[in-house]
Parts: sequence; structure tokens; C-alpha cells
Amino acid sequence: MESLFQLVRVPALITLGVTLLRLIGELLNWSPVLFNREAGGGGALVGIAWLVPIFGIYFALKLSQPGTAPLKAGKTVLYAVSGLAAFFVIGFGGVLALGLDPNSPSLTSLVLFIVASVVCTIIVYAGSPVLGKVLFAYGLAARIPVAVLMLVAMLGNWGTHYDVAPPGFPEMGVFAKWLFIGLVPQLTIWIAYTLVVGCLLGGIAVALFRRKTALQPA
Repeated sequence: MESLFQLVRVPALITLGVTLLRLIGELLNWSPVLFNREAGGGGALVGIAWLVPIFGIYFALKLSQPGTAPLKAGKTVLYAVSGLAAFFVIGFGGVLALGLDPNSPSLTSLVLFIVASVVCTIIVYAGSPVLGKVLFAYGLAARIPVAVLMLVAMLGNWGTHYDVAPPGFPEMGVFAKWLFIGLVPQLTIWIAYTLVVGCLLGGIAVALFRRKTALQPA
């Protein structure tokens, strides 16, 4: 069985390459459909968020090969759905319960989503520690470079989605801004996203693969 480093190394390098490609595309004002420069950068076709489903399935299938630790597909999917539900209940439910504006960033809403992300990550990890450990390591390898890049972009005021604040964001220093929309979300919300999507699709892929194998004639 491959080591954790061996499993994550190539996906992490591919992810870093996509991150750098997106940065170049935004700096050179390439197509906004591919490289969205607006705050959050949502919907851009070039982005590392799209890699999570691919690598989630890849990791799950690698870990389900003969001679590896058994991966329980049903439990993995169930806990991924439960973690996602916990995220919505704590995050969005908390925002609504406290009467906060979901479209206006605030320290309270950030804390709610941090807590939601941590709880979500713990639940999903518990459903499949073997796959969860790999996805957590991959998430860190993917998101730490982005967090560092965001700080550099904010210091240089590059005008990319890595440094542009969302509408209504209060004025604050660069370091505080980086913590608020950079470092903390990258290491909490996006890690939770990586585990939820990776375990959900990975678990489904393993279940389908095993079903296909079982249906094949001897």
C-alpha cells in the first residue's frame, strides 16, 4: 500500500499547477468564464474546487484495492451526508437564528461557519478515517499554498479573486483581512468541503465499483 505522501504527492502538484494557472489567467485578464476575478471567484471553470470530486474518487478507489484497509462505502457516504447537514444547520441555521444578514460578512457569522466546518470535518472523518486522513492531507496540501498566495496578493493589491474582498466587507488592515477571508476559510471551510465531497463521491464510486465487480461472471 502506498504511503500517505505517495498518495497525495501527484494530486497536490496538479492542484498547485491549476492554482498557478488560475493566477496567471486572472493577472492577464483572460476569459472571466475560465478565470473569474470577482470576490470569491465562484463559477470559474479553472479552479481547484473542481479537482476535489476527481481526487476524492481516485483516493477512494486506490484505498479500496485488495490488500488495503477495508473502506465501508455505505458508512462513508452516510457520514458525509450527516457532516454536510451539520454544516448547514450550524452555519446557515445559526445565521438565521441570530438574525444576521447572510450577505453581509461579520465576525459572528465567520465564527459560526468555522464551528460548522470543524464539526462537519470531524463527522465525515469518523465515517471513514482511512479516506478522511488522505483527503485531509490533500486538503492541506491544496489550501495552504492558496492561503499564502492570498496574503501576497493582498499585499500587492493585485485585483484578483485572491485579494478582492466581498461587497460590504469592512475596512481593515491587510493581515486582519487575510485572516478573515484568507487563512481561516481556507483551513476550515475548504477543508470541510474537501472531506464532504471527497468522501461522498468516493464512497459512491467504491460502491458502484464493487457492484460492477460482483456482477461480472466468474
